[in-house]
Amino acid sequence: MNDCIVIIPTYNEIENIESIIRSVLSQHKPFHVLVIDDNSPDHTANKVEMLQTEFKGRLFLEKRTGKLGLGTAYVHGFRWALERKYDFIFEMDADFSHNPNDLEKLYDACHFGGADLAIGSRYVTGVNVVNWPLSRVLMSYFASVYVQFITGMKIHDATAGFICYKRQVLEGINLDKIKFVGYAFQIEMKYRTFCKNFDITEVPIIFTDRTKGQSKMSSAIFKEAVLGVIALRLKKLVNTL
Repeated sequence: MNDCIVIIPTYNEIENIESIIRSVLSQHKPFHVLVIDDNSPDHTANKVEMLQTEFKGRLFLEKRTGKLGLGTAYVHGFRWALERKYDFIFEMDADFSHNPNDLEKLYDACHFGGADLAIGSRYVTGVNVVNWPLSRVLMSYFASVYVQFITGMKIHDATAGFICYKRQVLEGINLDKIKFVGYAFQIEMKYRTFCKNFDITEVPIIFTDRTKGQSKMSSAIFKEAVLGVIALRLKKLVNTL
């Protein structure tokens, strides 16, 4: 059985989904793909179902009843992947902001480099972001600085969503306790990994903003991250994390 599964959450990604699937599945390493679709009104799931006949045994689809949030989509995907005994479980966006060619870099960091969690990092070697307005670059960058300050994690890109987990990490985290859905979800997963003393490494990537479809970022998601970091730290201090 293949040991790698790439989880791609979708909501209205009809413009990107076929291209991203084909790109991931054309990599030298034979990745599998799991799409978690939140009942996209643009029928993203239908396109995935059509492609499943072409990529039988490599492309999988989980359809949910509505827009339930990024964090819950990934937790759903983690459980699915763990049940099927995948050893390396990836997070990836559907919009090509994460380059599929970088998947093997993350895999190598875990499989050969000894990392338990490999992060595709925008900031570990400076600021490697293309097509973002300066205001969003600064917001993202300083969010990671803020997370470092509050949590003590020496991670340059705490909100990154391009990640490879070894299965032992996800088995060691109580997924029932994951509560956040946006930026805060990404921070929470890294912090729980950090608190379990797993080895975390950052792999430099170039992040390119989407050219098709609409961003899911909102002020509510950013607010959740700001307040969520404090909540996570307090839970750690009182041993309830």
